Amino acid sequence: MIDFQIRAATVDEAEAVLAFWRESAEGTSVSDDVDGVTRLVARDPEALLLALADGRIVGSVIAGWDGWRASLYRLAVLPAHRRRGISTALLRAAEERFAALGGRRADAMVLEANGTGRMVWAAAGYEREDHWRRWVKPLAGRQEEQEGR
Repeated sequence: MIDFQIRAATVDEAEAVLAFWRESAEGTSVSDDVDGVTRLVARDPEALLLALADGRIVGSVIAGWDGWRASLYRLAVLPAHRRRGISTALLRAAEERFAALGGRRADAMVLEANGTGRMVWAAAGYEREDHWRRWVKPLAGRQEEQEGR
């Protein structure tokens, strides 16, 4: 077991968070850039939770609350620090945040191909709901930026 602390990220940690995700998280998102992380933390300073050990980011989860839904994203743990209770502690902190805000249910975005992630979520008591599917549409301006225009 390692000694770690959990706290909310700060705006000036955006680059460190992105570097951590490149090393530890499965997949990428359209908002994986300094502007995206900075905007998240500025809008909801308690949403991006980090686990730190010896000053280094070893885990993260985004606990997004919009007043209606409690959504979890980017649960990740540094590969060398897995199986030490970090994801459990991060999820506990996220769930406590949601409960304090009036959340009734938390749901998580998990890549279908992420077998390890699916096992972690199941072990934490989350169940897959096969009757739901995600529908997405790039927003104007973002699509052109992504295509390099």
